[in-house]
Amino acid sequence: MLKDKHLLKLEDYPKEDIQNIIETAFTFREVLDRPIKKVPSLKGITVVNLFFENSTRTRISFELAQKRLSADTVNFSAPTSSLKKGESFKDTAQNIEAMKIDAVVMRHPTPGAPKHLTDFIDAVVINAGDGTHEHPTQAILDMMSLKEKFGYIKGLNVGIIGDINHSRVARSNIYGLVTMGANVTLCGPPNLIPDNIINLGVKVNYNIDEVIEWADAVNVLRIQRERMGIGIIPSEREYRTLFGVTEERLARRGNELVIMHPGPMNRGVEIDDRVADSDQAIILDQVLNGVASRMSILYLLLGSKEEG
Repeated sequence: MLKDKHLLKLEDYPKEDIQNIIETAFTFREVLDRPIKKVPSLKGITVVNLFFENSTRTRISFELAQKRLSADTVNFSAPTSSLKKGESFKDTAQNIEAMKIDAVVMRHPTPGAPKHLTDFIDAVVINAGDGTHEHPTQAILDMMSLKEKFGYIKGLNVGIIGDINHSRVARSNIYGLVTMGANVTLCGPPNLIPDNIINLGVKVNYNIDEVIEWADAVNVLRIQRERMGIGIIPSEREYRTLFGVTEERLARRGNELVIMHPGPMNRGVEIDDRVADSDQAIILDQVLNGVASRMSILYLLLGSKEEG
């Protein structure tokens, strides 16, 4: 039902398939609003969640999506696996597939690891985040949330604020939003915005107040200290002063701005408490839409298997 067998990235991903995923996700969103939040769409399908990095939202979201679709779910934890005994990535992958699984949802610290996995197994592979490369399902749930809020994506002005350089969320959002016709402006410290990023069809503006004034919605990214090392930003206080989404900044704008955040949030750094908890924020809507959009992705990639 989708052109590609896997979902590895949104770079060059077909616009029609993004539209299909989002529209199908709204159907599953209705399922999540029912008293019984379960459908038999993937009964008999087995999905392995293969996480080599810590995750809360994404892992639980995928697990819930699988269970809501009646799929069988197996969770693989790398720290307690045979990889710790020296088993190769290839052997681990092929041993898992030998157990007759249909799909793998994979998070890995190395960019390109999900694509590498497709060299070893025939099962469907869904990228749940690979290093600083991409996080396609997060971008899809973000776009679904924008479509839910505004009714459209084409022509929207979307600011992405923060650590662009280390953010797989930013990259997938850029690819997806540009494909869907949104106008995207990036904002953050100059050393956290990649060179030549404008080649992806976006603009860069280092003045957060101008971006807030221009945007219909802003997606606020956290400072990823675990990826950036020491000394990239002078201090959290200075970062908040220069690039934080604060109550004072939003008050100067005057009219309402939609606030998004992929989580986890560094409250008081990139976003203020009151902003995160305000009516302008759709952060918890993003979480719920994450389950619906991942149900959509799983169904569109695996539904025909169940039917066959």
